[in-house]
Amino acid sequence: MKVDEIKDLSVEELQVKTQELQQELFNLRFQLHTGHLENSARVSQVRKDVARAKTILSGKLNA
Repeated sequence: MKVDEIKDLSVEELQVKTQELQQELFNLRFQLHTGHLENSARVSQVRKDVARAKTILSGKLNA
């Protein structure tokens, strides 16, 4: 997910998106440890997306 796409979301949408990404990250980590994950690069990509979303969300809440 691009930074521009994240910046366009409202605070409520960012909170929902963050929760969705965290759930996806949990599922990917579960698949990784059970050996069912085909694309292991997706884990780091989702982790970075979560960090981006949280950073922008905290900036919007403090502004």
